[in-house]
Amino acid sequence: MTSEIKTPTFPESVADGTVATWYKKPGEAISRDELIVDIETDKVVLEVVASGDGVLKEIIKGEGEVVLSAEVLGIFEEGGVATAAPAAEETAPAAASESSEEVIMSPAARKLAEENGISANDVAATGKDGRVTKEDILNHLKAPKAEAAPAAAPAPSAPKAAAPSSVTFDAGDRIEKRVPMTRLRSTIAKRLVSAQQNAAMLTTYNEVNMKPIMELRKKYQDRFVKAHGVKLGFMSFFVKAATEALKKFPAVNASIDGNDMIYHGYQDVGVAVSTERGLVVPILRDTDSMGLAEVESTIGDFGARARDGKLGIDEMQGGTFTISNGGTFGSLLSTPILNPPQTAIMGMHKIQDRPMAVDGEVVILPMMYLALSYDHRMIDGKEAVQFLVAIKDMLEDPARLLLDI
Repeated sequence: MTSEIKTPTFPESVADGTVATWYKKPGEAISRDELIVDIETDKVVLEVVASGDGVLKEIIKGEGEVVLSAEVLGIFEEGGVATAAPAAEETAPAAASESSEEVIMSPAARKLAEENGISANDVAATGKDGRVTKEDILNHLKAPKAEAAPAAAPAPSAPKAAAPSSVTFDAGDRIEKRVPMTRLRSTIAKRLVSAQQNAAMLTTYNEVNMKPIMELRKKYQDRFVKAHGVKLGFMSFFVKAATEALKKFPAVNASIDGNDMIYHGYQDVGVAVSTERGLVVPILRDTDSMGLAEVESTIGDFGARARDGKLGIDEMQGGTFTISNGGTFGSLLSTPILNPPQTAIMGMHKIQDRPMAVDGEVVILPMMYLALSYDHRMIDGKEAVQFLVAIKDMLEDPARLLLDI
């Protein structure tokens, strides 16, 4: 039975997507629930899997093409038998690799050789470590035809190449690679530029003595892991401190919609997660009702699924406040950019020992800079500073988080 392979139904906030990767070729066998193709949207990568055992008969939308919700991507024959085409395609590259396994070629040289049906073994290599360069291929082409004739035979076996997703330029040892921007990276760029252009963004800074939190973690880490099955990290303390501060300063927990200011009666905190595809911000819902262990386990789950592209769109929508942790990469101080329509974002940074004046004496303490970027249209400087000071006070005296003072 023949059926259509369609894109998943997109939510209202997603207009279209791009075919990212086909994992099967026409004629190849597919097992039930096996991944066939990835669709990349502005926020997540959606997977399309097989509804049953069968064969991929035809690809209608190739990689890089824009598709709409529920649009036909290809044709699937359930219960079909795979053809011999894939096996032939697999053996051809193998034979080619055997004949040239001892020859190293630059990307530009390889492309030029394939275009002209030249075997790498027939070219005199002048590059470092026996590498065949683009100039070697050009010199071979300029040589007398009698010398180049034997290399003409392999030309018909060269497979028809698809349009490349990236282009590599090689000028000697100076290699450049041009890669199209992904939809996620493009969307991130547009949102960040929009935030800077449309918001009256300011940033205030403070610093936190992390010694009390570090001592608390050291004292209770083993018991915490034994009781909850997850390590006690720093992020859960910052999420809980931010939640308490958001309740005291509702303007920081608000958003702007046109000329309206929306005050949220709940705290949904977004935690920025870095992936190979770009930055994503999954949302912790109702953090006021979450304990430290639940915050830690949820963030860990978000991080693992974000790196695998498994986060759902609903998990990254909404949010009333965002926390970004550049300290995990060694950032000592930075200015986070707003995540519209939110009115504030807090940036954590690297913990570093610094000499501090305590009761008239110089003491070495593990300090962290905190940054709060905020929209001055909604939040006054006084509120922003007091919000950051409230977080500082709770982190330097963790008992305040339990006593709600």
